[in-house]
Amino acid sequence: TASGEGVSKCGSKLGSFFRQLFATLYAKLIAVGVVVVAFALFCYFETRDEPERLMSLVGMVALFCVAFLVSKHPTKINYRPVVLGVTFQFLLGLFCIRWEVGRSIFSCIGDKVATFLNYSAEGAAFVYGDFIVRKEGVFAFAVLSVIYFFSFFISILYYLGAMQWVVLKLGWILQSILGTTVCESVIAAANIFLGMSESPLLIRPYIKDLTHSEVHSVMTSGFATVSGTVLAAYISFGAQPAHLITASVMAAPAALCFAKLIYPETEESKTRSDNIQMEKSPDSSVLDAASNGANTATALVLGIIANLIAFVSFIAFLNGVLGWLGELVGVKDASLENIFGTIFRPLAFVMGVPWDESYYVGKLIGIKTIVNEFVAYQKLGEFIDGNFLSSRSAAIATYAICGFANPSSMGIMIGTLSAMVPDKRGVITSVAFRAFITGSIVCFMTASIGGLLMDAKIFNNFG
Repeated sequence: TASGEGVSKCGSKLGSFFRQLFATLYAKLIAVGVVVVAFALFCYFETRDEPERLMSLVGMVALFCVAFLVSKHPTKINYRPVVLGVTFQFLLGLFCIRWEVGRSIFSCIGDKVATFLNYSAEGAAFVYGDFIVRKEGVFAFAVLSVIYFFSFFISILYYLGAMQWVVLKLGWILQSILGTTVCESVIAAANIFLGMSESPLLIRPYIKDLTHSEVHSVMTSGFATVSGTVLAAYISFGAQPAHLITASVMAAPAALCFAKLIYPETEESKTRSDNIQMEKSPDSSVLDAASNGANTATALVLGIIANLIAFVSFIAFLNGVLGWLGELVGVKDASLENIFGTIFRPLAFVMGVPWDESYYVGKLIGIKTIVNEFVAYQKLGEFIDGNFLSSRSAAIATYAICGFANPSSMGIMIGTLSAMVPDKRGVITSVAFRAFITGSIVCFMTASIGGLLMDAKIFNNFG
């Protein structure tokens, strides 16, 4: 199409410009210097009346230092995707968070998404009854039912080719700016909309040819974002839809940035933008696609229910054991959440959360990292209702836990990719834990940028 050709030409020009920009050592140094100076000036004028917001800058620097220290090949790092990736993430943050027009756009999008997802209540009430869905709001019936509706809708878009078109164009933009390969760029774009298990299906024929670094990048993008199918659940717990959408958009370039910093490319990619073809829908008609989409959601819903029952029960058991042990040694209120709050409190503090609230955000980070983000968002809702967190701290927490980086998701990702390419299971398992760490860092970087860009007034009026 004409619009597709326009995007491709624009992407080619951007790619040529950035290749020339990073062609020589002097050009690289100048480019990095310009970015650093511009960023320093921005921080000075932005925070001179609120110097406490500079703590988020400390968090950003600390996260980069950690990423460099755990890098697989620190001498092989290509700094183009690193520098441009975090710059792109920051500019997206400026547009989505700091700029009033962009903030209004994303608030509007968030409200419209929430309204769209709420239509699932009609179907849920018809099947389960109005009392369970609307009056009592039972989680399994009122909230998780939206997954059937959203999966139904996405499958229709996938059959019509609309989803592939949007993802491919966004992937080309990321590839042109960052210089990443087409497969990892497409997956990063896809994870804005899809989940970590669904997005690899778009490039299934090419997964067997991916390098170690590309596999790591694909997994990182999955861990650094959340699926659109579960947004309604997070919203029901009290998370602002605008914050969730902003976090997903900002995570796309950041995932590529940190993936290439922590696992630099040392091989030659076998896929190119001129030979990539998106996987087509196997469905025979729109009705077939819609039906299969709804049916496919059953496994996801049952998986969420099973995991929540098991993990919440296990946490209660551990808290009981820890409480008993605490009484034996004279320690009161010993629990898993309190331990997490103590361990992750410094991280929450350097992301920009005030010290007196960082203990609660530390709890959320620990629960999300060790258990899953569902339990973390449920706990976030409790903290918001109990007025333990200000609007600003709640928003930073929303960004920090907006990702699938947890042990159970790591198992799901390994199983999904291994089922697609059994011969690559060794590669997948070898990079999985590093991708888990990378995905977590991306979420924390998004939270740090949010903390730097937004003061309390903006947080109160955003979302």
